[in-house]
Amino acid sequence: MSAQRALLLVNVKARQGDAAFPQAIDLLRRRGLALIDAPVEGPEAFPAAIRRHAGEADLIILGGGDGTMNLSVEAVLESGRPLGILPVGTASDLARTLGIPAALEEACAVVADGWTRRIDLGRVNGKHFFNVASMGLSVEIARCMTRQAKRRWGILSYCITAAQGYRASRAFRAEIEADGRRERLRSIQLSVGNGRYYGGGMMVAEDAAIDDGLLDLYSLEPGGLARLLALLPAFRAGRHGRLREVHCLRARRINVRTSRPMPINTDGELTTRRRPGSRWCRRRSRSSCRGCAMPPA
Repeated sequence: MSAQRALLLVNVKARQGDAAFPQAIDLLRRRGLALIDAPVEGPEAFPAAIRRHAGEADLIILGGGDGTMNLSVEAVLESGRPLGILPVGTASDLARTLGIPAALEEACAVVADGWTRRIDLGRVNGKHFFNVASMGLSVEIARCMTRQAKRRWGILSYCITAAQGYRASRAFRAEIEADGRRERLRSIQLSVGNGRYYGGGMMVAEDAAIDDGLLDLYSLEPGGLARLLALLPAFRAGRHGRLREVHCLRARRINVRTSRPMPINTDGELTTRRRPGSRWCRRRSRSSCRGCAMPPA
């Protein structure tokens, strides 16, 4: 039987990507995968490379963090190939949700062994996301985040930039329609989660799952920075739904309208904006994910 052919793309700009790329090539080849030669200059070229080589590949393997996965998700879906994930980025919350080992050798073994799992994807304004789509404070934190901070501080960079992001953020009003129910609220941060983890290990909800066909929304009331920092332990444990400052709901389809146009963060990247009738809707992926592999729709 011929070896499986895999398209391997690693974001060498990711925190561990530069060192991980040659190591991943060696580990995957030793486990019997035939790797397609597809040199690219940076993660921005990943979608084009996936579309160009999808017909030659049995699976696509991406190395990087959540931003790398988000950048490539549409191309992976179009390819119809399983996705293998090597978590060499700063946060890698998708890998954490799927239980993919952080150690590169173990992650390569999971991909090469062909373990697959079907998962859901979220979609906002036509843009797919794995973990979460959000507006408000998280957008300002993403704007303040630098590649240098990620490389130097890793997960701690999210906490370090939180104060900067808070100073730049403004409260907003939102009208939410979730599976036919309508609510109005005032918020400083509104997130809609598809998976379990986001933001460097924060939980969308205690019992959130990436294959339950549901979206989990939470909205945080405006308040001081000291109060916000005091809430962080509850967010890391997924218990923020018990707090009076946080409003939560769960639905299959969610529409969000805000008092002003707002940028939207998907999986840590600023990718779209709130426009009239902006919608988060969950749909079931139909392709598969390896050890990390993931299915396209």
